[in-house]
Amino acid sequence: MARSALLNVMVNAALKAGRGLIRDFGEVENLQVSRKGPADFVSVADKRAEKVVMDELMRARPTYSLLMEEGGEVKGTDGMHRWIVDPLDGTTNFLHAIPIFAVAIALERQGEIVASVVFNPVMDELFTAEKGNGAWLNNRRLRMASRRHLSEAVISTGIKLTGKSSDPDAMRQLASITPAVAGIRRSGSVAIDMAWLAAGRFDGLFEDRLAPWDVAPGLALVREAGGFVTDYAGQTNMMDKGELVAGNEHLQPALLKAIQSVK
Repeated sequence: MARSALLNVMVNAALKAGRGLIRDFGEVENLQVSRKGPADFVSVADKRAEKVVMDELMRARPTYSLLMEEGGEVKGTDGMHRWIVDPLDGTTNFLHAIPIFAVAIALERQGEIVASVVFNPVMDELFTAEKGNGAWLNNRRLRMASRRHLSEAVISTGIKLTGKSSDPDAMRQLASITPAVAGIRRSGSVAIDMAWLAAGRFDGLFEDRLAPWDVAPGLALVREAGGFVTDYAGQTNMMDKGELVAGNEHLQPALLKAIQSVK
């Protein structure tokens, strides 16, 4: 597959950060069974990966803005472009030596996500997408699964309970949707959820209470694989609202309707 110069920049940053995370992951597996535990080490690994990504992106495009989970926002002079970075999506998985986590990077151009990279270094799975050029897993073109009915669908969600007033709404949604579908899954990484949706491993996805770096990296992947994404109102304010409802042309509207029906 041919990649643009910008997508190559993103890929190189993700691969370099991923190599560091692989080394750190081996150490976490050892710390997991020690009395001290891996929590402090993982925090360092997260920040180290973010610095690697930031350095690579800034070296290639020093005028672009950056929005990062750990480092916040860095304003550039370009005015049109912004990198959105989650250097370790799936931190809790990483903390517990569960090999489902990713370096996730998006490129935003004038408010639109035009490129995505999601890299799981343990599985050596590199998901990439660029507007108009399709979605890819390593060198294989991706398409959404073609199931048409929720009763056949495996749906991913975050199932977040944070002790806030919105928790009962989340539980009602889950209780309503679970019996209507073939199964509910929680990977622990929304970037991987979006990538697996694009790859046809999941059929749909819904989640809220997300940050922009959770939402952005998977958007181009799903769209370029033939999928549709909205917020819970059926609009395209996913990043502002921190909400995702995604699926193919048949399941996304059905899933959205099911979510909206829960009061």
